[in-house]
Amino acid sequence: MYIPAHFAAGPGAVHDLLTRPAAANLVTMTPRGLLATLLPFIYEPSTGEHGALHGHLARNNTQWSEPTLGESLVIIQGADAYISPSWYAAKAEHGRVVPTWNYSTAHVYGKLVIHEDPAWLGSHVRRLTDLHEAGSDHPWTVDDAPGHYIAGQLRAIVGIELLITRIEAKTKLSQNRPDTDVDGVVAGLTARGQAESAADVARARRGHMDLKSGRA
Repeated sequence: MYIPAHFAAGPGAVHDLLTRPAAANLVTMTPRGLLATLLPFIYEPSTGEHGALHGHLARNNTQWSEPTLGESLVIIQGADAYISPSWYAAKAEHGRVVPTWNYSTAHVYGKLVIHEDPAWLGSHVRRLTDLHEAGSDHPWTVDDAPGHYIAGQLRAIVGIELLITRIEAKTKLSQNRPDTDVDGVVAGLTARGQAESAADVARARRGHMDLKSGRA
Protein backbone atom coordinates (compact mmCIF):
# COMPACT_ATOMS: atom_id res chain seq x y z
CA MET A 1 0.00 0.00 0.00
CA TYR A 2 1.24 3.51 -0.82
CA ILE A 3 1.35 5.40 2.49
CA PRO A 4 2.73 8.97 2.57
CA ALA A 5 4.10 9.81 6.02
CA HIS A 6 1.30 12.27 6.85
CA PHE A 7 -1.34 9.60 6.11
CA ALA A 8 0.26 6.76 8.11
CA ALA A 9 -2.26 5.33 10.58
CA GLY A 10 -1.24 5.35 14.24
CA PRO A 11 -1.94 2.49 16.68
CA GLY A 12 -5.26 4.02 17.76
CA ALA A 13 -6.52 4.34 14.21
CA VAL A 14 -5.45 0.77 13.40
CA HIS A 15 -7.27 -0.51 16.49
CA ASP A 16 -10.42 1.40 15.48
CA LEU A 17 -10.36 -0.19 12.02
CA LEU A 18 -9.84 -3.69 13.44
CA THR A 19 -12.61 -3.43 16.03
CA ARG A 20 -15.33 -1.57 14.12
CA PRO A 21 -18.41 -3.76 13.48
CA ALA A 22 -18.20 -4.14 9.72
CA ALA A 23 -17.43 -6.51 6.88
CA ALA A 24 -14.12 -6.81 5.05
CA ASN A 25 -12.80 -8.54 1.94
CA LEU A 26 -10.87 -11.78 2.39
CA VAL A 27 -8.45 -12.19 -0.54
CA THR A 28 -6.49 -15.38 -1.16
CA MET A 29 -4.09 -16.42 -3.91
CA THR A 30 -4.83 -19.93 -5.16
CA PRO A 31 -3.62 -22.12 -8.03
CA ARG A 32 -6.60 -20.87 -10.06
CA GLY A 33 -5.94 -17.20 -9.29
CA LEU A 34 -7.15 -14.61 -6.81
CA LEU A 35 -10.35 -15.31 -4.87
CA ALA A 36 -12.22 -12.81 -2.70
CA THR A 37 -15.26 -12.83 -0.41
CA LEU A 38 -16.84 -10.03 1.64
CA LEU A 39 -17.26 -11.28 5.24
CA PRO A 40 -18.05 -9.88 8.69
CA PHE A 41 -15.05 -10.33 10.98
CA ILE A 42 -14.25 -10.18 14.68
CA TYR A 43 -10.82 -9.05 15.88
CA GLU A 44 -9.28 -11.31 18.52
CA PRO A 45 -6.22 -9.49 19.95
CA SER A 46 -5.19 -12.31 22.32
CA THR A 47 -4.57 -14.87 19.56
CA GLY A 48 -1.05 -15.31 18.19
CA GLU A 49 1.70 -12.71 18.16
CA HIS A 50 -0.31 -9.96 16.46
CA GLY A 51 -3.90 -11.04 17.01
CA ALA A 52 -6.31 -12.68 14.59
CA LEU A 53 -9.44 -12.02 12.57
CA HIS A 54 -12.26 -14.56 12.86
CA GLY A 55 -14.98 -15.02 10.26
CA HIS A 56 -16.84 -17.70 8.36
CA LEU A 57 -17.64 -18.77 4.81
CA ALA A 58 -20.51 -20.75 3.35
CA ARG A 59 -19.36 -24.35 3.05
CA ASN A 60 -20.36 -24.23 -0.63
CA ASN A 61 -17.93 -21.34 -1.18
CA THR A 62 -14.82 -23.13 -2.47
CA GLN A 63 -12.45 -20.33 -1.39
CA TRP A 64 -11.92 -22.08 1.96
CA SER A 65 -10.95 -25.41 0.38
CA GLU A 66 -8.62 -24.05 -2.31
CA PRO A 67 -4.88 -24.33 -1.50
CA THR A 68 -3.60 -20.91 -0.37
CA LEU A 69 -0.33 -19.66 -1.86
CA GLY A 70 1.59 -17.43 0.54
CA GLU A 71 -0.12 -14.92 2.84
CA SER A 72 -3.82 -14.21 2.79
CA LEU A 73 -5.14 -10.65 2.94
CA VAL A 74 -8.13 -9.02 4.60
CA ILE A 75 -8.95 -5.51 3.36
CA ILE A 76 -10.78 -3.46 5.99
CA GLN A 77 -12.44 -0.23 4.87
CA GLY A 78 -13.43 2.62 7.17
CA ALA A 79 -15.71 5.53 6.29
CA ASP A 80 -14.91 7.22 2.97
CA ALA A 81 -16.15 10.37 1.27
CA TYR A 82 -15.76 12.66 -1.71
CA ILE A 83 -14.16 15.99 -0.71
CA SER A 84 -15.28 19.02 -2.70
CA PRO A 85 -12.72 21.81 -3.25
CA SER A 86 -15.56 24.27 -2.72
CA TRP A 87 -15.32 23.46 1.01
CA TYR A 88 -11.75 24.76 1.26
CA ALA A 89 -11.04 28.30 2.43
CA ALA A 90 -8.11 28.13 0.00
CA LYS A 91 -10.56 28.15 -2.93
CA ALA A 92 -11.49 31.77 -2.17
CA GLU A 93 -7.87 32.70 -1.40
CA HIS A 94 -6.10 31.46 -4.53
CA GLY A 95 -8.24 28.81 -6.28
CA ARG A 96 -5.41 26.25 -6.50
CA VAL A 97 -7.49 23.34 -5.18
CA VAL A 98 -8.87 20.11 -6.64
CA PRO A 99 -11.29 17.40 -5.48
CA THR A 100 -10.03 14.40 -3.56
CA TRP A 101 -11.32 11.34 -1.70
CA ASN A 102 -10.91 10.75 2.03
CA TYR A 103 -10.77 7.23 3.44
CA SER A 104 -9.34 4.92 6.08
CA THR A 105 -8.21 1.40 5.28
CA ALA A 106 -6.13 -1.45 6.69
CA HIS A 107 -4.52 -4.29 4.76
CA VAL A 108 -4.21 -7.16 7.21
CA TYR A 109 -1.92 -10.00 6.13
CA GLY A 110 -1.61 -13.41 7.72
CA LYS A 111 -1.86 -17.18 7.66
CA LEU A 112 -5.31 -18.61 7.00
CA VAL A 113 -6.57 -21.37 9.32
CA ILE A 114 -9.80 -23.28 8.65
CA HIS A 115 -12.13 -24.35 11.50
CA GLU A 116 -14.84 -26.98 11.08
CA ASP A 117 -15.31 -27.78 14.77
CA PRO A 118 -18.95 -27.07 15.79
CA ALA A 119 -17.86 -25.68 19.18
CA TRP A 120 -15.54 -23.12 17.54
CA LEU A 121 -18.23 -22.17 15.03
CA GLY A 122 -20.91 -21.90 17.69
CA SER A 123 -18.78 -19.61 19.85
CA HIS A 124 -17.87 -17.51 16.81
CA VAL A 125 -21.41 -16.90 15.58
CA ARG A 126 -22.57 -16.03 19.10
CA ARG A 127 -19.83 -13.43 19.48
CA LEU A 128 -20.45 -12.04 16.01
CA THR A 129 -24.19 -11.80 16.64
CA ASP A 130 -23.74 -10.19 20.06
CA LEU A 131 -21.38 -7.60 18.56
CA HIS A 132 -23.87 -6.49 15.92
CA GLU A 133 -26.98 -6.76 18.11
CA ALA A 134 -25.43 -4.74 20.95
CA GLY A 135 -27.12 -1.48 19.93
CA SER A 136 -30.60 -2.95 19.54
CA ASP A 137 -33.39 -2.30 22.04
CA HIS A 138 -34.38 -5.96 21.76
CA PRO A 139 -31.21 -7.82 20.71
CA TRP A 140 -31.64 -11.14 18.96
CA THR A 141 -29.54 -14.01 20.30
CA VAL A 142 -28.67 -17.41 18.89
CA ASP A 143 -30.78 -18.98 21.62
CA ASP A 144 -33.89 -17.33 20.15
CA ALA A 145 -33.81 -19.91 17.32
CA PRO A 146 -34.48 -23.66 17.75
CA GLY A 147 -31.35 -25.62 18.64
CA HIS A 148 -31.72 -28.13 15.80
CA TYR A 149 -32.08 -25.25 13.31
CA ILE A 150 -28.88 -23.57 14.56
CA ALA A 151 -27.02 -26.89 14.39
CA GLY A 152 -28.02 -27.22 10.74
CA GLN A 153 -26.91 -23.68 9.99
CA LEU A 154 -23.52 -24.32 11.61
CA ARG A 155 -23.03 -27.38 9.39
CA ALA A 156 -23.45 -25.10 6.38
CA ILE A 157 -20.52 -22.82 7.26
CA VAL A 158 -16.76 -23.09 7.76
CA GLY A 159 -14.74 -20.99 10.19
CA ILE A 160 -11.96 -18.71 8.97
CA GLU A 161 -9.10 -17.48 11.18
CA LEU A 162 -6.48 -15.10 9.84
CA LEU A 163 -3.43 -15.24 12.13
CA ILE A 164 -2.05 -11.74 11.59
CA THR A 165 1.57 -11.39 10.51
CA ARG A 166 1.59 -7.69 9.51
CA ILE A 167 -0.71 -4.73 8.98
CA GLU A 168 -0.43 -1.80 6.59
CA ALA A 169 -2.90 0.99 7.37
CA LYS A 170 -3.66 4.42 6.00
CA THR A 171 -5.90 7.28 7.15
CA LYS A 172 -6.21 9.85 4.35
CA LEU A 173 -8.34 12.39 6.23
CA SER A 174 -7.24 15.88 5.10
CA GLN A 175 -4.18 15.93 7.41
CA ASN A 176 -2.25 17.62 4.60
CA ARG A 177 -4.63 20.62 4.51
CA PRO A 178 -4.41 23.79 6.65
CA ASP A 179 -6.82 24.11 9.58
CA THR A 180 -9.09 26.53 7.72
CA ASP A 181 -9.58 23.96 4.96
CA VAL A 182 -10.15 21.16 7.48
CA ASP A 183 -12.85 23.26 9.13
CA GLY A 184 -14.54 23.52 5.75
CA VAL A 185 -14.27 19.76 5.16
CA VAL A 186 -15.86 18.95 8.54
CA ALA A 187 -18.66 21.46 7.90
CA GLY A 188 -19.24 20.18 4.35
CA LEU A 189 -19.39 16.52 5.37
CA THR A 190 -21.68 17.32 8.28
CA ALA A 191 -24.05 19.29 6.05
CA ARG A 192 -24.10 16.36 3.61
CA GLY A 193 -25.11 13.96 6.39
CA GLN A 194 -21.78 12.12 6.53
CA ALA A 195 -21.26 12.47 10.27
CA GLU A 196 -18.90 9.48 10.56
CA SER A 197 -16.54 10.88 7.93
CA ALA A 198 -16.70 14.35 9.55
CA ALA A 199 -15.83 12.85 12.94
CA ASP A 200 -12.91 10.91 11.40
CA VAL A 201 -11.49 14.12 9.91
CA ALA A 202 -11.81 15.99 13.21
CA ARG A 203 -10.19 13.10 15.09
CA ALA A 204 -7.34 12.88 12.57
CA ARG A 205 -6.67 16.61 12.95
CA ARG A 206 -6.41 16.24 16.74
CA GLY A 207 -3.99 13.34 16.31
CA HIS A 208 -1.94 15.27 13.76
CA MET A 209 -1.73 18.28 16.10
CA ASP A 210 -0.63 16.02 18.97
CA LEU A 211 2.13 14.56 16.81
CA LYS A 212 3.38 18.04 15.87
CA SER A 213 3.33 19.17 19.49
CA GLY A 214 5.08 16.01 20.69
CA ARG A 215 2.17 14.87 22.89
CA ALA A 216 1.41 11.16 23.06
